[in-house]
Amino acid sequence: MQTFNVQGMSCGHCVRAITQAVQARDPAADVRVDLGAKTVQVQSSLPVDTLVQVIKEEGYEASPA
Repeated sequence: MQTFNVQGMSCGHCVRAITQAVQARDPAADVRVDLGAKTVQVQSSLPVDTLVQVIKEEGYEASPA
């Protein structure tokens, strides 16, 4: 499980956007978003750099925690 600090998330739409973006690249990915902590946890075979880029493409600032 990889954890990312993600800024700019505030609602259910944000959760869906990030989850769908990651799962578009890895349909088997397990994505868990914590809006309060501003973190996203991802269990995926994708490299960390790819996951950060996918989240950034959705318009959020992301960095490995």
